[in-house]
Amino acid sequence: MAEDFIEPTTGYWQDLHAGTPKGLQDRPPYRLGYPVRLPCGRVLVLPLRTLPDGRQAVASLIANQASHAVVEALAGHMAALARPLAPDLVVGVPTLGLALAGKVAEGLGQDRYVPLGYSRKFWYRDDLSEPVSSITSPTPGKRIFLDPNLLPLVQGRRVVLVDDAISTGSTIVAAAALLARLGVGLAGIVVAMKQTNRWQATLAKADPGLPGKVLGVYGCPLFARAEDGWVPLSDTLPAVP
Repeated sequence: MAEDFIEPTTGYWQDLHAGTPKGLQDRPPYRLGYPVRLPCGRVLVLPLRTLPDGRQAVASLIANQASHAVVEALAGHMAALARPLAPDLVVGVPTLGLALAGKVAEGLGQDRYVPLGYSRKFWYRDDLSEPVSSITSPTPGKRIFLDPNLLPLVQGRRVVLVDDAISTGSTIVAAAALLARLGVGLAGIVVAMKQTNRWQATLAKADPGLPGKVLGVYGCPLFARAEDGWVPLSDTLPAVP
């Protein structure tokens, strides 16, 4: 509902603009959408989603609802970030990271990528999984799995983890922990969006070196509700890349 400064997201993530589209605020307070500028100079408009407390909001990216053009652009920028790391392999983080991981691998000249998954197949093993929760899927008991058939592809390799966004950091921590147990070297973590900076503490608690491995195409702050819309909290804006 517009009076709550939110609206349906059907039209979001579909276009890249030369500048801020007409009718959209390019400075706070933001009412419905938040414009971010990509490294290529084009603007992607993100919808604002109210958090459960009703007083704060975040800018959102749902990669598997984005247009092919937007996915291609984001994946291209992510591949550029990953290239200096010279990874042997891309590992995709479910679910939304899988919309980008294959394109990132392709941009790195790799023939395939390895997907992690949430859905347990009957041949999966508990020792190839880690518990996880996320801002969009806080379901208790959720686990992230590696298909046992893909284990030989990752063991002893240097990989880049790819996700659409990093928010609380819990999903990335679980994926990194799983890979570490399997003897996989983590060259870096590449995301399209750094969603606020609250993930930094989560990663640092798990491993002080993890936050420095995260590279993002763009970053978005946390927003506080105001009378006329949403105001970004400057101290929550993450640095990029």
